[in-house]
Amino acid sequence: CTSISLLPAMMGPGGAGGGQVLVMNSNVKREENRKAQKSNITAGVTVANIVRSTLGPKAMLKMLLDPMGGIVLTNDGNAILREIDVTHPTAKSMMELSRAQDEEVGDGTTSVIILAGEMMGVAEPLLDIPLHPTVIVQSYLRALEDAIKIMEEVSTPLDTTNQQALSDCVRKCVDTKFVSRYGSKISDLAVRAAQIVQETIGGKKVIDMKRYARVEKIPGGSMEDCEVLEGVMFNKDIVHPKMRRRIEKPRVILLDCTLEYKKSESATNVEITREEDWELLLKQEEDEVQKMCEDILKLKPDVVVTEKGVSDLAQHFLLKGNVSVIRRARKTDNNRIARVTGATIVNRTDEITEKDVGTKCGLFKVEKIGDEYFTYMLECEDPKACTVLLRGASKDALNEIERNLQDAFCVARNIFLEPRLVPGGGAVEMEVSARLLEKSRSLEGGMQYGYKAVAAAFEVIPRVLAMNCGVNVVRVMTELRSKHAKAGEGVNIGIDAEKGVVVDVRDVGVMDTFVVKQQCFKSSIESAAMLLRIDQVVSGLSRKKGGGGAAHTEMGAGAEEMMMG
Repeated sequence: CTSISLLPAMMGPGGAGGGQVLVMNSNVKREENRKAQKSNITAGVTVANIVRSTLGPKAMLKMLLDPMGGIVLTNDGNAILREIDVTHPTAKSMMELSRAQDEEVGDGTTSVIILAGEMMGVAEPLLDIPLHPTVIVQSYLRALEDAIKIMEEVSTPLDTTNQQALSDCVRKCVDTKFVSRYGSKISDLAVRAAQIVQETIGGKKVIDMKRYARVEKIPGGSMEDCEVLEGVMFNKDIVHPKMRRRIEKPRVILLDCTLEYKKSESATNVEITREEDWELLLKQEEDEVQKMCEDILKLKPDVVVTEKGVSDLAQHFLLKGNVSVIRRARKTDNNRIARVTGATIVNRTDEITEKDVGTKCGLFKVEKIGDEYFTYMLECEDPKACTVLLRGASKDALNEIERNLQDAFCVARNIFLEPRLVPGGGAVEMEVSARLLEKSRSLEGGMQYGYKAVAAAFEVIPRVLAMNCGVNVVRVMTELRSKHAKAGEGVNIGIDAEKGVVVDVRDVGVMDTFVVKQQCFKSSIESAAMLLRIDQVVSGLSRKKGGGGAAHTEMGAGAEEMMMG
């Protein structure tokens, strides 16, 4: 390989020959020390600037064109960065940060990027002092520990049995989104869905919104038609038009097998010499299907749902037994039906027992909405799954409403799992900033500079909120600093981002969940600390691209010939 070419150890600098030692391919692009750090900081700040205008209730929207020609209209940080194609490795790392935040807590994707970009931006003057990156990183991580402690002190518990308080809290968290114009509708849907889905397993509360709270989007109608169905709804129709479309208190059987004659696994040829044998073969297939249907009908079900196909003959037998059948249901839908009806999904019809039959469903019905047929299973006893029905004017609007609803789901889940709130509107960031600045005065050397830098970086959230409101940023920030100057006095003083004025955020109900803020602080500071420790970026060339590519390919070909020989 031409990438590395080393002379013997004794022929190094000052040794015999004293020639130049070529260690790396001259075509490899390299950035070292200050240049690499500056490049990383610039990339981080640039990514933060992309989403800076999308923070807060007065946020701007971004219109993105995806590679397939589709349009995405959103102000969700993760959705924006997911569609943008970047080449710089640091920028890619920042985008990963947003995705991790979205998966972990589902909210704060814009805040974490802005904060991480600012943490990197304030480190540049420290590197110019010059302060060693290791000292900066140590001070950053120590400041993070203190920031989490301060946030725990200012957090307040929330009563999860108070429906109105829960809905208000979720609403304030998603008011920065597109759906804020619809009032409390989305927050009510999210809280109700979380309450239905939550369960206790081994003494631990589990809320799996992704698997058991399905969102069904149907264009048409208005936002007022959106609702949480205490049961399931899926886009399927019964297999035969004469089957019942409405059944009260149905007995439900769920299958994961076909109701058809099973073909052999391998290719099989059957040679038949008599016509009677052919009729016997067909009769055997019919008998097999009839036996499957008899196994099912023994338990007197009203509804049978299978994930596989149903033959015409099976339809005939089940129709005679007055059973409504739905075929080729999705696996995820079948799992949700099992949760709401109490049925067990069975793999073989001859293994079905009475305890596998679901009896918790109150109403089965099939209705037509627009051009599609939808099956409902409603009025269930203690359902552990639900369907959120969304109606809206267009597909684009529905897609954005769904993205906002997913954020609301995550906020609701976070509140139930960790019912603690912190002041919103930039209040908690200003309080953390003021307390860190106080503490920095008691520190010495490089640690003091790092603390001051982190304290200055935390002010970016209220500053951007003020900027996006279109108010006098300097005046608002000066007022906030004066209110937070004394410890414990101005804890709840933040920005009402609707009006752009400094208020007590608790009075206007602007609160954030503790989990989201904690994850936001941890992710942004730890990510910035990791990126600041990079002192060299080496980007190797691929075989097919210029420079040493040709020589590399020839070497590879020669090596292959030798191996083949």
